[in-house]
Amino acid sequence: MRRAVIVDVVRSPFGRARPGGALEGVHPVDLYAQVLQALVRRTGVDPAIIEDVITGCVIQVAEQSGNIGRQAVLAAGFPEAVPAVTLDRKCGSAQQAFDFAAQGVIAGAYDVVVAGGVEMMSLVPMRANRMSKDNEGPAFHRRYPKGLVRQGVSAELIAARWGIGREAMDSFAIESHRRAIAAEDRGATVRAIAPVEIETSDGLRSVERDEGPRRETSLEKLGALKPSFEDAAMAARFPEIRWSVTAGNASQVTDGAAAILIAEESVAARLRLKPRAAITHFALAGDDPVMMLTAIVPATRKLLRRASLSLDRIDSFEVNEAFASVVLAWLKDTGADPARVNPWGGAIALGHPVGASGGRLLANLLGALEEKGGRYGLQTMCESGGMANATLIERL
Repeated sequence: MRRAVIVDVVRSPFGRARPGGALEGVHPVDLYAQVLQALVRRTGVDPAIIEDVITGCVIQVAEQSGNIGRQAVLAAGFPEAVPAVTLDRKCGSAQQAFDFAAQGVIAGAYDVVVAGGVEMMSLVPMRANRMSKDNEGPAFHRRYPKGLVRQGVSAELIAARWGIGREAMDSFAIESHRRAIAAEDRGATVRAIAPVEIETSDGLRSVERDEGPRRETSLEKLGALKPSFEDAAMAARFPEIRWSVTAGNASQVTDGAAAILIAEESVAARLRLKPRAAITHFALAGDDPVMMLTAIVPATRKLLRRASLSLDRIDSFEVNEAFASVVLAWLKDTGADPARVNPWGGAIALGHPVGASGGRLLANLLGALEEKGGRYGLQTMCESGGMANATLIERL
């Protein structure tokens, strides 16, 4: 039986998506190209044998338009014979990219393939691709006459339904920063990060660390933040909401890129590539698009059923911290051990470049398994429209 193995995961440092952010001045094609180059350099793989580059990117307009995966392959200096495709499964785009890559390997469509993702949210902000047009259409509006809501309102609905208060969310956010800082300080995250070189008028500037973790934050500071999504119309529609989601207990808007080299196990051995883990099982789920961010629960359950594993067999979890309420609700529903969930911090501290985040989650999941000697890791990602994907890896 063919097995898909992860040879390595490389990502850029994540920078805040705002003027003066760490990655300001780099084009998203160049950002992704540098990560692809670092992946080839670190693994020693000949780029000529890469059969495809599958890339996640959510806002595919402006600098990120026209199949950014192909542009980055060429910008990285790969042979022109290496093709690429760019996909959009919202926040799960990079995770879907490596799922498709692994599935292609298992099916025999690929022997060596790269998957990854990129998003420069400072250059191409969310909703820029809608161009003030209706992207849903009459039939959709007939089914949902009241309309969908912003993700922040969905996060508020989750907090209300699962009885999650502001203090619990702020405490979760503090812990995300604490774990991310601890992992950085002991050098745990450095293996995955490739420095990014940015051309400036004064020469090259190198970015080597994540910009998001806040060493100075506190419960008092988070408690002083105002709710980010409070709205009179939404308050009338959803009177159960208590308006407790803030910029402090939600993921940061971020720039970043990531790439993963995946190969068939026997091919990796023949090429003398040392695999770190196998990607073994996959699951997708849909759920209420108004609640939007809850499909990670059925996706997790489906994945465990397919793998014939109980929750306690999973040594480490990565559950994307789109909002603190999302992970806290998942914890309540699954009963997972909080100590095993996002042990190196999550998107609240590290940021969430939507097209690339799946690669960062995978890097942390694999690194945490290796650090503790664990065997199984589970990654799940909530997505716009009420979807989620879940992936199981086994450390080798």
